[in-house]
Amino acid sequence: MRSERGQASVELVAAVPLVLLAGALAWQLALAGHALWLCAHAARAAARADSVGESAGAAARSALPESLERGLRVERLGRGGVRVSVRVPAPLGSVRTPFVVSASSSLGRGS
Repeated sequence: MRSERGQASVELVAAVPLVLLAGALAWQLALAGHALWLCAHAARAAARADSVGESAGAAARSALPESLERGLRVERLGRGGVRVSVRVPAPLGSVRTPFVVSASSSLGRGS
């Protein structure tokens, strides 16, 4: 019978990349959820500003942290609605992700 010395070390080395990948995926999903929540907040701020004649883009920008302002896109929709889109940040700040989230808000003002 052969010795099983070192078997746990081999299994650990094989499992570490999978654990790191799962952690990175979970972190990316958390960042996407947070970006969507902030995007909805920015859409509400933009709709309020648009309803009183102020700049929707400036209001959305002021409601977002600097890290999300770079990918910001604000569209005016019919009936006083506003759609705000932002790029989801990556766990490593220097990498750009292809993922974009958007949220819409309207105060029901007729055009």
